[in-house]
Amino acid sequence: MALTVKGRATRQRIVEGAATHLRRDDPAEVTLDDIRSVTGTSKGQIFHYFPGGKEELLLAVAQYEADRVLDDQQPYLGALTSWAAWTAWRDTVVARYRAQGQLCPLGALMSQARSTPGAAEVITTLLDQWEDHVRHGITEMQAAGLVRAELDAGRAAAAFIAGIQGGVQVLRSTGGVGHLEAVLDTLVDHLRGV
Repeated sequence: MALTVKGRATRQRIVEGAATHLRRDDPAEVTLDDIRSVTGTSKGQIFHYFPGGKEELLLAVAQYEADRVLDDQQPYLGALTSWAAWTAWRDTVVARYRAQGQLCPLGALMSQARSTPGAAEVITTLLDQWEDHVRHGITEMQAAGLVRAELDAGRAAAAFIAGIQGGVQVLRSTGGVGHLEAVLDTLVDHLRGV
């Protein structure tokens, strides 16, 4: 559907308002009436922009949150070319998840939207982009002679992403970021050859 500038702004306002609301509440318990109320939109507007209803809106919010995951890590994620940048990125990741707490909006949304077409693509794209940034940083560090050349940058990048996701799952269960900090510190030490 082609939207006007005003229509795109209204749709974005609904997505952002829903995302803010869903960061505080379990998506399974949130209704379209809740979202309509917090975004100041009518039911007709919601169904105009999201004809598939709640599942389509949740998928749009999941895409928005996925984009935020990467945006929140900038500028460090896009410039992992020094040990100071790696430390700043690590601190940014930990701070983001510490502030987020046990409710991971993207994880909660994706569990709700799992059966929605496109949900797996949102997560796969996010993870691929995230891993590409980390792999690029590792190869930049290798080119500068700061990381040993024989290290497999792809496998190391995959380990970072899997480790972060595991740390976030422990955070969701326990409320603590200690495991996330441990995995990031251990993997950075691995890059340093410690």
